[in-house]
Order: sequence, then C-alpha cells, then structure tokens
Amino acid sequence: MSNTPPTPPVRVAVIGVGGIANQHLKALHKLDGVELAGLADVNEQGMHAKADEYEVDRANCYTDYQLMLEAVKPDAVSVCTPNGLHAPNSIAALEAGAHVIVEKPMAMNATEAKAMIDAAQRNDRKLVIGFQFRYDPKTAFVVAQHKAGLLGDIRFGRVWALRRRGIPNWGVFGRKDLQGGGPMIDIGVHALEMCHYAMGSPKPVAAVGMTDTYMGNSEEASKVACKWPNWDWESYTVEDLAVGHIRFENGAVIHIESSFAAHHEHASTTMDFQLMGTRGGVKWGSSELFTDLNGYMMNGKPAFMPKMEWHGYFDAKLGNFITHIRDDTPSNAPAHHGLMVQQMIDAVYRSADEGGNEVTID
Repeated sequence: MSNTPPTPPVRVAVIGVGGIANQHLKALHKLDGVELAGLADVNEQGMHAKADEYEVDRANCYTDYQLMLEAVKPDAVSVCTPNGLHAPNSIAALEAGAHVIVEKPMAMNATEAKAMIDAAQRNDRKLVIGFQFRYDPKTAFVVAQHKAGLLGDIRFGRVWALRRRGIPNWGVFGRKDLQGGGPMIDIGVHALEMCHYAMGSPKPVAAVGMTDTYMGNSEEASKVACKWPNWDWESYTVEDLAVGHIRFENGAVIHIESSFAAHHEHASTTMDFQLMGTRGGVKWGSSELFTDLNGYMMNGKPAFMPKMEWHGYFDAKLGNFITHIRDDTPSNAPAHHGLMVQQMIDAVYRSADEGGNEVTID
C-alpha cells in the first residue's frame, strides 16, 4: 500500500461570472482534481446564483476581485471579464501568485499583452489564452496536413468572420473604449488565431488595414428584422467592417475580413480560413485538401470528421490549462501566441486610422 499522499486539487477562482464564464464554470466543475475556490463579480446577486449552482462557498465570493485574490489565494484564475479588464485582472492574479487563463482577445492592445507576459515571467506563473477553436477537430486536420508536408511552404492565408446583421444587443460590444474594437477584435480574432496557428505561428512584421462604420450607429439599421435587433446604436463607436492584409517574416501573407454588419449572402455568422501552399491548399470549414496527385489536380476530404459541441471547446481548453499548470505539459495557446495575434489586430486598426498606410509590427 502506497504512503504517497494524494495530490491536492488545483484551486481555481473565476473573475467575471457572466456570459462566457458559464462555460468555464461548467468545464471546471466537472474536471477531476479541480476545486472551484472563489468567484469575483460586481453583480453580487448573479455571482451568488452561480456559486450555488457550482458549489462554491458564498463566503469566497467577492464584488472586489482584489479582495478575493487576497482572501482565497487560488492556485489559478480564469479571467472572463470584458476586454478592457483582461489586463488588470490577469496581472493582479499573476502578482497574487496564481496561474491565469484569460478569454480572447488577450487584451485591449499589444502593450497590455506585453505587460501581462512580463507579470507572468516576473512571478514565474503560467499565462494561457482562451483560444478554444485550436481544439476543433477541423483545426487538427489542417495542422496535420501542414506537418505532414502536404501543403509545402504556406504562402497565403485567407481568413473571414462575417455577420450580415450581428451586432450584439447586450454587453459593451459596441464600445471601443471598453472593447478595443468591433468585429476584428471580437470574432475576427477566432479565425485569425486559428489560421496563424495552423501556419506554424510565424512572426508578423507589417500590416495594412481598412475599417468602416455605416450601420452600427444607425437607429434605422437597428430596427431591421434580425437575430439581435435594437442594439445600443447611440453608444456604438466600433467598426462594422474591418479588412486587413498582414505580412510575416517568412514572406507569407494573411488577408482577413471581419464584420458585424455587412451586406452578404449569409444571415448567420460565417467563420472560416483557407491556406494555400507550394504543394497544396486546405480549407478549414469543409476540411478539404487541394493538391496534385499523379498528374492530376485533386480535391480530397476525410471520410469521417469528428464534431465538437460548443461545451467541448471549453472542456478541452480548460483541461489543457489544468494539465499545463499541474503537470507542466505544453500549452496549446501560450501567451506569446496571444501577443502576436494582438499585434496583428493592433496593426490593422492602426493602419486604418492612418489612412491605410502600411505599418510595421515591432
């Protein structure tokens, strides 16, 4: 009989318990070796409801996240607050000695992202970004084709995350001062980070961008029949459409299109990316491979592709986070990947603000 004491659970706290935090709480609650140790949110009533649902002691729930960190002393923290709070929440948790997983985008800008990485290094803590679509089976398919050499050298990636009329009518998604931007930083980030990851995460060096606002700040547009009508058009200060062209150190290029409101054929959100290399190409959404075989141009698809439900992404990314901090296994979404994605988004926005001139990425 072994006298080895049992491994203590990883004590995880969550900052911000609205919206996306529901998925974090569900995933953490069912993970073996994890204890939900505390919550922090300005909405005390909603926080207590979540505490009861996920068996968190109300005594460990605080409306001030700094007090929660001091009192609970968690091993790890999941940051699920709006974009503008990602950096201060994450840095405070890292300074308190906790490992951190922070929802996408990593921060409001690359300067904040660098400060988060500095805090992690200074305190010898791990920092992970919540890029859940890296766990999609379709992403694994694309990565496998690239690693096997079937694509050759990637020269071009096309990325799109488009909504026809999909401006959220809740939260602060239309507030640039609180979100950092609109569709590019909110939904474009998903497709961009997947494409960049599948390419092998090359270093970005320059970008050109364009943004435009033509419906989000219109009362008339907000009344058109759609999934989320009657958004707060009066406080809307982000773009409806963003287009970017990003160059990388290895000579490859990504073109990205992202919209909250664009006149195109699909009523629902369409998100996808496509890679084109010297030996072959691949499309994420349809899992198609395009190459030459025995003198013919060939299109191929897997006979079977596993599917992942929405909650599965969070089970996978929170599971990877826990094993990363507990067993020192590799992270699938390390902080320096988040920083590069943030730098690309920043550069597209900066170029748009400067009239579309190319800007360099340091």
